[in-house]
Amino acid sequence: MKQQPWWRGAVIYQIYPRSFMDANQDGIGDLAGIVDKFPYIKSLGVDAVWVSPFFKSPMKDFGYDISDYREIDPMFGSMADFDRLITVAKESGVKVIIDQVLSHTSDQHAWFQQSRQDKSNDKADWYVWADAKPDGTPPNNWLSIFGGSAWQWEPRREQYYLHNFLTEQPDLNFHNPEVRRHVLDNVEFWLKRGVDGFRLDAINFCFHDQQLRDNPAKASEDRKGRGFSEDNPYAYQYHHYDNTRPENLGFMEDIRALMDKYPGVVSLGEISCEDSLKAMSDYTLGNKRLHMAYSFELLTKDFSPAYIRNTVQTLEANLTDGWPCWAIGNHDVTRVLSRWGQGNTSAQLAKMLNAMLLSLRGSVCTYQGEELGLTEAEIAFEQLQDPYGITFWPNFKGRDGCRTPMPWFEHQVNGGFSAGEQTWLPVPQEHRACAVDRQQQAQDSLLSAYRQFVRWRKAHPELLYGDIEFIDAPDDILAFIRRDQDRALLCCFNFADRTSLMPLMSGMNLSALEGHGFQSLSQDNETLVLAPHQAVFARLV
Repeated sequence: MKQQPWWRGAVIYQIYPRSFMDANQDGIGDLAGIVDKFPYIKSLGVDAVWVSPFFKSPMKDFGYDISDYREIDPMFGSMADFDRLITVAKESGVKVIIDQVLSHTSDQHAWFQQSRQDKSNDKADWYVWADAKPDGTPPNNWLSIFGGSAWQWEPRREQYYLHNFLTEQPDLNFHNPEVRRHVLDNVEFWLKRGVDGFRLDAINFCFHDQQLRDNPAKASEDRKGRGFSEDNPYAYQYHHYDNTRPENLGFMEDIRALMDKYPGVVSLGEISCEDSLKAMSDYTLGNKRLHMAYSFELLTKDFSPAYIRNTVQTLEANLTDGWPCWAIGNHDVTRVLSRWGQGNTSAQLAKMLNAMLLSLRGSVCTYQGEELGLTEAEIAFEQLQDPYGITFWPNFKGRDGCRTPMPWFEHQVNGGFSAGEQTWLPVPQEHRACAVDRQQQAQDSLLSAYRQFVRWRKAHPELLYGDIEFIDAPDDILAFIRRDQDRALLCCFNFADRTSLMPLMSGMNLSALEGHGFQSLSQDNETLVLAPHQAVFARLV
């Protein structure tokens, strides 16, 4: 078999540092906490960790507003802590991927502090500045994802600056080659420190339309949220001019050229735009852009076999050289068990969802807590931290509900996450029943099933590298075949909370497979019988 890059078929475990483990007892997770819990990470069988931002930041958007790309925020520790993380990961055989937030900085970054002073300084053109219209209003109708106009007035320059996200997150001007060069220098700084790759945040937002043309309006029936609330005015426009510009593809090639100087590293782009599936293909085209990309297409409320089949098939039809990466949860969306469970948050459903994700063609991102079956936490308004949720309350409660601390010990203070008096977000009482210590004691727990399935998956090249072919099935069942050379696996998932029957195609002969954590194959000569939320894996013979 041809040797595959390590990241093809990899399971990537996303760590949100603020909420993973607090080592210094201040109520906020840190790098030392990740190091302390690395034996747990290794026990999951994952191939890599993706660590969300830990860089110096005013924390207006919890680290996605960076004021110094080359410094660790003291909240998370020191550079020595980061180096220790790299060392421990390498000793454990686990790769380390870190976030890079390239499209914008914090308004406290030294570049912006200089740029905002006047129109003639050395950094004057490093951000997106524009004059007001004759009536003093912003230069166009572009909107911020976090609410309101994407333009903020700066009295010192008597101009507006662009911010696609918070006011405190001004957008860099990637049309300036000096900006691109310095951004890539910051990326290379971390390559030299030994990281194995990058998750590139909002990477399709780097370039803007230099003519500053208005975005066209979107009909009400077409307003669908992809990574943002559907009642957000941001959904009222087609975002043709404020992101995913053609010039951005050239910058993807610049990123890849840098990455290719460091063999074995990987780039994973986050894509959110009008046609994310097409953009995923474009951004990974020709083996000269990003290695992988993922989108919000499986991070929505849409949950049915038909929707997942259509989403994956659409990407497969467009994708040529690139490699897909799938996620059903992360730090920006409602936890998948609450989002897709529709009131059913059983461990059996969670097991099926994890198995389904881990069976799709491509690499996989698992968000911390999905291996435990954590649900979305209810956070009182006075406890909210997320500016997104505070702005859109009560229709949209923000992202705090999926960011609460990991429950390590059922009966310890703060669930064992922190010995501090107060944590940055509360540990939900209902999460204690899902705590790691409780699940590790039960062979039939969701955590045990997750570990078992990841180990089993590694022994089946069909699931790691094989092609995917969807087959017709009843409405409640998602069914596909994974093929690699002369091996083929049938994968079936019952989305219903009742028994469902799967007719077999004529001439299909199956052999039961063990070791994946689900009950044995149940069939007669013509039909598979799937219990509620059961997954079935069978060898085609």
